[in-house]
Amino acid sequence: MSIAPTGGPDAAVLLPHWLSEGDRGLLAGVVRAAVEEPGVHPVAAVHLADVLTELHVAAARDAVWPGPAARVRRVTGWADDVLPVRLSAAELDSVLDLADLPPTLRATLGGRRP
Repeated sequence: MSIAPTGGPDAAVLLPHWLSEGDRGLLAGVVRAAVEEPGVHPVAAVHLADVLTELHVAAARDAVWPGPAARVRRVTGWADDVLPVRLSAAELDSVLDLADLPPTLRATLGGRRP
């Protein structure tokens, strides 16, 4: 179960980050390694666990409702493996705080922040 969002009404907003299959796999590996570290802050661990859950949900969502993502990919010209991964601000901050996050993935995720 996720913790309740704090920080105002925008804290619960989930923004889609369109990631390729390779990016999602890389993100999952980095996040999984961070969650398994003994010194990870408990709140960060919850947010990172939610990121792992969303990575699975994104794939399941596309399997059940392939149309919406397919339309976006068709309009943008993105590859067939690109899916939206919906992250809250707290989840995104927890990911961007990871020292082992590859620079290309950091740029992809960080570019979506207002």
